[in-house]
Amino acid sequence: MKHFTDFKPYNEYLGLNEPLDNDIDVGFYDPPNMLSKSEPISVDFYRISIKINLVNKTTPKSEPITAVFFNSPNLIVPAGWDVEPTYKGMYLQLSKKFIEENRYLFKTYLDYGQHEALYLTDEEVEEISAVFKLMTKYYESEKRNFNVLLSYVNVVVSLVEAFYKRQFSTDPKQYNHIVTDFQQSIIDYYNQPVSQLPNVQYFADKLGLTANYLGDIVKHFTQKSALENIHDYVIKRAKELLVENQKLNTTEVAYELGFEYPNYFSKFFKKQVGLSPKEYRQQLN
Repeated sequence: MKHFTDFKPYNEYLGLNEPLDNDIDVGFYDPPNMLSKSEPISVDFYRISIKINLVNKTTPKSEPITAVFFNSPNLIVPAGWDVEPTYKGMYLQLSKKFIEENRYLFKTYLDYGQHEALYLTDEEVEEISAVFKLMTKYYESEKRNFNVLLSYVNVVVSLVEAFYKRQFSTDPKQYNHIVTDFQQSIIDYYNQPVSQLPNVQYFADKLGLTANYLGDIVKHFTQKSALENIHDYVIKRAKELLVENQKLNTTEVAYELGFEYPNYFSKFFKKQVGLSPKEYRQQLN
């Protein structure tokens, strides 16, 4: 497997133009002069790649697709790729330093990895292509203006956000099962003895997804974050234990739910319900 730590060797490997900067690289694909078949690779930076009418030769009789793809550090493309050199497209590459210094501008899509390509309509292709043309103009200018470049990067990310919301809403059946599996996983977790509170990453790992991808789908369809969904179930389970098992004191209920410190459970419960566990039990009694 090949691993690339920065843009230059990666661009040389693919047959792309040499980057003009170590933290941001923008360009258009030239497939006839590029590597169309690759071994498994990984990169130590972020990539947003738009490919128009891409045909994957590893999928028999596959239809051309137009989509946005993402690569992030530590993501391995295990099969590499084998594509027809007939597509068009553009790419934006960002270093980890660039992302960290401007984290407030970026959504979670850069970490989606291979879980979810973003399929584009013709109108969306026109929109994002226009932004790339302007961004490339400022990138290739001798007097490179990074504030303008940063603004265009933000526009690209904002467009991607809007396009994803459209995709989530267009085919809800494709995503509803993820929400259902997530909620069932929470129930399954508490149907066994627990030693700690679960987090979003735990359920993402169980479902074979990234935490960001799972969180965005859950938020889109439930209007609550994945963590809020977990907390809602913990409160529901806490109320059941407080009411149905009067022999358990508050400390024992806290341990049953996976809280390490009973005081934290009491504060958490009061914040969510408006009453302490003891007050809640007394009120019902």
